[in-house]
Amino acid sequence: MLQFSKYQGLGNDFLMLDGRGASSTDASYGLTPERIQRLCDRRFGVGADGVILALPPRQGGELRMRIFNADGTEPEMCGNGMRCLARFLADSDGDVPGRQWQIETLAGRIVPELLQDGSIRVDMGAPFLDPESIPTTLACGKNGLAQGNLQVAGSSFAVGAAGMGNPHVVIPVDDVEAVDLERYGAAFEVHPAFPARTNVHFVQVISPTHLVMRVW
Repeated sequence: MLQFSKYQGLGNDFLMLDGRGASSTDASYGLTPERIQRLCDRRFGVGADGVILALPPRQGGELRMRIFNADGTEPEMCGNGMRCLARFLADSDGDVPGRQWQIETLAGRIVPELLQDGSIRVDMGAPFLDPESIPTTLACGKNGLAQGNLQVAGSSFAVGAAGMGNPHVVIPVDDVEAVDLERYGAAFEVHPAFPARTNVHFVQVISPTHLVMRVW
């Protein structure tokens, strides 16, 4: 039997598995890509955007985080997923505000913190802007941002890209609700301009201090 909890951060939901007591830092608990797909299926499974597994540390941290997308692939890291993991740890262990965790990820060590109101703060650090570090084949523009125009699913989009330990592409649009997210999000994710695949963000500017975003 597979025991799990389910958490969400800004609507980004994950199945949480506590494997900190495992004898190996590489314990998989039977999480094959096929099983992850079944678990994350919103019609025939539990339903989630991904699965997060907490494991013993490898490199001097407190624990190691592995995260899997709903399709079974393993990205480097996820900010919302990290916040969910920290909240899960706090709930499981009875931690108090001010608690920080040294968590190893494929993107390096991340340190989330439990705040007084019960929320979790994560310093994601400065983004990588040079194309090689993202990675992307987009050229670096005059403002120092990897950017350009991409043909995706029969349409042309002006885009910018940044890296946060994993790739992100940002696509400004007039109306995020009018975007066919499944069509264009899926196509952007595997676009040749992003050899390591990418997270996809469609962004509508409401005002200088208000953005609306849809994420694939």
